[in-house]
Amino acid sequence: MPYIHIDWVSGQGDERRDEVAKRVTHAVNEITGIALTDIWVVFRDIEAKEWYVGDRSVADRRAGKTG
Repeated sequence: MPYIHIDWVSGQGDERRDEVAKRVTHAVNEITGIALTDIWVVFRDIEAKEWYVGDRSVADRRAGKTG
């Protein structure tokens, strides 16, 4: 049974989460033939201030703060 773990910045919304889970699940099903009910997708929301890309947090990048 595939276990797919998705880390992303919190605040994406339930509709977006549902759509991502649906598309990922269907893609794995189409490629592998594994039943949809045997594919698990788990999301972990991480605050933008705690997620870093390079030396700046996503929160700072979104706010336009530089170096």
